[in-house]
Amino acid sequence: METSGQWRYTPPTHVVAAFIEALKVHEVEGGVAARGQRYANNRDVLVAGMRDIGFETLLDASWLSPIIVTFFSPADPKFDFGQFYELMKNQGYIIYPGKLTAVNSFRIGCIGRMDTAVMEDVVTAAGFALATMGVVDAAPPPDALTERQRLSG
Repeated sequence: METSGQWRYTPPTHVVAAFIEALKVHEVEGGVAARGQRYANNRDVLVAGMRDIGFETLLDASWLSPIIVTFFSPADPKFDFGQFYELMKNQGYIIYPGKLTAVNSFRIGCIGRMDTAVMEDVVTAAGFALATMGVVDAAPPPDALTERQRLSG
């Protein structure tokens, strides 16, 4: 392409068109700063709501990312991640198992075509899932809080 200005193979026109459209949307939204602020707002609403229903984050507030947030799994014996995952999925939300930590956890993303209203709905869905499973306390086990302290130190 650099020498002839032509694609070597059939050009991926749909990919190029989608990329151009994505750049336009990004510019209309206000660029990197505005998008980053939207993601941070999403994170803040998600974290506040999840904490309100008893969940704890893996990291202290100063370390939280606006991209994805890790929450500890509740210590309540009625909590089953597989069932929680399915209940969230049935409500239209896909969460991620937390395989990167020494304690049981899961992750929720804050990016994409979402806003704070969607994040409030995610929290509502999580509360519904807990109630459906009969989980009365979403607090993590003590070793989870020890892990958070270790990571923050």
